[in-house]
Amino acid sequence: MRHFGHIAASTRGDLFFREPCAFDAGSPAPVLAAALGATLYSPATRPRLADDVIKQARRGVVSMVLCLEDSIDDSEVQGAEENLVRQFADLAARDDELPLLFIRVREPGQIADLARRLGVSVRLLSGFVLPKFTQERGVPFMEALTQAERAAGQRLFAMPVLESPELLHLETRQESLQKIARTVDTYRDRVLALRLGVTDFCSAYGLRRAPDMTAYDVRIVSDVIADVVNVLGRADGTGFTITGPVWEYFRLQERMFKPQLRRSPFLEGRAEELRTTLIEHDLDGLLREIELDRANGLLGKTCIHPSHVAPVHALSVVSHEEFSDAQDILRPERDGGGVLRSSYTNKMNEVKPHRAWAERTLRRAEVFGVAKEDVGFVELLAASVAE
Repeated sequence: MRHFGHIAASTRGDLFFREPCAFDAGSPAPVLAAALGATLYSPATRPRLADDVIKQARRGVVSMVLCLEDSIDDSEVQGAEENLVRQFADLAARDDELPLLFIRVREPGQIADLARRLGVSVRLLSGFVLPKFTQERGVPFMEALTQAERAAGQRLFAMPVLESPELLHLETRQESLQKIARTVDTYRDRVLALRLGVTDFCSAYGLRRAPDMTAYDVRIVSDVIADVVNVLGRADGTGFTITGPVWEYFRLQERMFKPQLRRSPFLEGRAEELRTTLIEHDLDGLLREIELDRANGLLGKTCIHPSHVAPVHALSVVSHEEFSDAQDILRPERDGGGVLRSSYTNKMNEVKPHRAWAERTLRRAEVFGVAKEDVGFVELLAASVAE
């Protein structure tokens, strides 16, 4: 699979200076962590889940979470587990390209049990999402994952979700973060990425951000995100990929910010349709939040609606200017440091302070590609939704 692989090769050639790389479930963990992109969640109760997975893969989704936790009622868990086993068997019998598939469980005991019940179709599973992750809950989860991995005879990743009240409350946050850091470091080879449960953070205080606001406008939430990145997202080799929080809205309510769109040459007569789609769907807050995610050290995003996937991926593509800066900074002859004017002659690139940024940018360029010099977000989004 590859990002924008659902777009015709000729169109990709018009869009990209350097196309996204191909990857699969067996690719190195750093590549997969960067490539997660818009991770689409789906309740495990859906009766045609296998069809849904294939449909979304054909629309450009590269990672999905099939949820047994908060998205379903407590009384539905047993039926949802049985449905997962059936749907995985259905997928295994088909010859379709699939996204990376993860199961969000409730308790550690579900991990080994589901891995066993999936039988040979466990080969389609990339790992498990672990909710409300703390040291106390996390160790049993990670031990269960380790055992399931041995029994299945294949690599299985964990994606812990940081959403517990201990992490939110000021008096317990530092200790909780340190304990989580020690736990995920112990199992570093099995932790693909850390996910943020901002909805749970808000619920602890009876809050809910409006569609024209981002998670970063809710100060109690932005403070937690900053502390999580501070402890767990460092660029010194000790950090992890941390993904952006879920965006809850997918229909227009009340708009305060209007996207400024121009006609796209890649839509072939459907530019007005795209413009209407963006006006009808509440994307302003989402677009702002995606940009703020990356500015604050997050990569990828939890998504609950397919309409969010294309914007997340379009804004993840590295611009030609970013790519040029990163390449200039990382040239071997610059290893000693120094300052240079950017290729676009509009900024200073200071080699040593900007090195970690450049390395992360080139990793993102590898999996999401580099846009041509005259191609921006609108063209990438237009091409994605036109297919």
